[in-house]
Amino acid sequence: MQSIKGARSSFRNINPYANRGMTLEADLEASNTFYLVNDIAIVHKKPTPITISKVDYPSRLQAVIREGYFRTPSTTDYNGIYKGKYIDFDAKETKSKTSFPLNNVHPHQIKHLESIARHGGIGFLIVRFTLLNKTFFISIEKLLEFMKNSNRKSIPLEYFEKEGYQIADKYNPRVDYIEVINKLYFGGKK
Repeated sequence: MQSIKGARSSFRNINPYANRGMTLEADLEASNTFYLVNDIAIVHKKPTPITISKVDYPSRLQAVIREGYFRTPSTTDYNGIYKGKYIDFDAKETKSKTSFPLNNVHPHQIKHLESIARHGGIGFLIVRFTLLNKTFFISIEKLLEFMKNSNRKSIPLEYFEKEGYQIADKYNPRVDYIEVINKLYFGGKK
């Protein structure tokens, strides 16, 4: 059994950056759970459409999938609803310290997010620069503006800093993208 003195010293040694190694997807899942439990928004990760073509059945409880393929290209990772608005977004990570490669976003994903915005929904990307521990929200409108006005194959970090919104690390929710949506689409109102 640990003494009170020993317990106090171990509390002091808790690393505030302990979750930095978590993936963006894990952070978003935790954030979406927080939003759901606190009745703030309903956002879920979409399943990837896969068709299973070969399964071995040694027994009913031990079925093993041996072969499968993607049915159709997946659109984006997440969708849901917030304050009566449909939201749809994709999460991306890069190890680059200077830019985000545009080939990380597939043309069908851009087209999908563009359609969402055209129909009154909120479409965006959440991009994490993992080595810098910086996470950004960039609307589909700003992404399209960059692509229209630039021939670059990557978006510089400076563009995210100027035209996107950095999402500060928090305890709960970890990636508070709803805070950015409030600023952009609801006049800062919670």
